[in-house]
Amino acid sequence: MTTVAVQALKRVLIPVAVLLGVMIGLGLLITKVMMHTWPLTIEDSVNRELERDRTHEVSLVSLIFSTLASTPAIIAVTVLAAIGLRLALKRWRESVFLCAAVCAQAVVFFLTTLVIDRPRPDVDHMDVSPPTSSFPSGHTSAAVALYLGLAVILFRVAGRTWLERAAWLLLIVPVGVALTRMYRGMHHPSDVLASFLNGGVCVLVMTRAILNRTGIRGPGAPARKLTSAKA
Repeated sequence: MTTVAVQALKRVLIPVAVLLGVMIGLGLLITKVMMHTWPLTIEDSVNRELERDRTHEVSLVSLIFSTLASTPAIIAVTVLAAIGLRLALKRWRESVFLCAAVCAQAVVFFLTTLVIDRPRPDVDHMDVSPPTSSFPSGHTSAAVALYLGLAVILFRVAGRTWLERAAWLLLIVPVGVALTRMYRGMHHPSDVLASFLNGGVCVLVMTRAILNRTGIRGPGAPARKLTSAKA
């Protein structure tokens, strides 16, 4: 086995495999062991309360956030961001990091849903249910990986510019998506909380494996930062 393969195994495959085990373990704990234990016993009341509080205006906002984390939107934003980062920074590292984080969370999410079969909340569903279980929330974990990943990149390359402030705004998206998925009756609170773990750990793993290493960049491309006028 080559050195590169060994490093990839140690820095990416093993941590992601451990994360998968943790996610499946959490799912089994929630659905098989603690389903009649507090605080899981109040999850249904949370979903019913959100259902009672639905209004046309809030539902419209929820649709926007939900759309931002839909599969087509996640793919489109990831591809466009990866291309933009490559052109702006003249290297591949940040683009590879972002794509790897989004793909890793998707793999963990998909494999977890194959094992964990949790019904969606017993409320009116505002979206068509995909053929995956309620645990975890794919929208939320994808939003965390993508928008937190973009924020990490901007924090690292923007310096003290308006881009650094914009990075903080990106963190609003995953929170909005998590609330939206519960509001629209698609997930329990524990589903979205587990998804923050999935997306956040994938970002952390790829930050350590890719952003904090110098091996992934375009030929002869020196490290550089985005240039921007100071605010």
